[in-house]
Amino acid sequence: MIRIFLTQGMIRTTFVVALLFGSSMIMAQTVYIDDELMAPLRTGQGTQYRILNAGLSSGTPLTLLERNEETGYSRVRTNRGQEGWILSRYLSNEPIAADQLERARTELTNARENMREAQAAAESLRAERDELLAERAELRQEVQTLSTELDELKSISSNALNLDRRNQELQETTQSLRNEVELLTTDNQRLRDKSESNFMLLGAALVALGVLIAVIVPMLKPTRKNDSWA
Repeated sequence: MIRIFLTQGMIRTTFVVALLFGSSMIMAQTVYIDDELMAPLRTGQGTQYRILNAGLSSGTPLTLLERNEETGYSRVRTNRGQEGWILSRYLSNEPIAADQLERARTELTNARENMREAQAAAESLRAERDELLAERAELRQEVQTLSTELDELKSISSNALNLDRRNQELQETTQSLRNEVELLTTDNQRLRDKSESNFMLLGAALVALGVLIAVIVPMLKPTRKNDSWA
């Protein structure tokens, strides 16, 4: 029993070593069918094995699972999950030239489209900039106009204040003149009343004087005596 166990262990060890040295186990990576090929996918490492897929066309992406340097075969898996063996010389680490060219064309088309979009965006930004510049010029003109109007309003306000002050002074002067006129009117009326009173007194005095003269004058005339010699 011990010999059998050792023999089985040796066989298992030998098999593992053979796998390590005869077949290169690698991390899964993406490889591509090389240019201008229709590579068959087989169940084993040789032409004697059954073909699983005879139509892996050029540029087909595959997942590399294992590479055997001795047999020249690699174990791969398709995008559909089908696994098999294929000659390693049919594989390439880079996409084929046609795919690269197509991808380059696609990238170029996308770049041109992006450039057109960028140009359109730049043109739109230029138009917006021109509009903003025009609006800024209009705003400056409006500010200048408002500033002029404000100066005029300040001048008018200052003149209005001066006119109000002058009007107040004129009102005060007018009131003072009215007071003086009233005083003069009162004095004039008083003088008029006094003048009329004096005139009446003068008239009375003249009348009295006339009466007195009329009485006194006859008394002053000499009495004519009868001439005795007549």
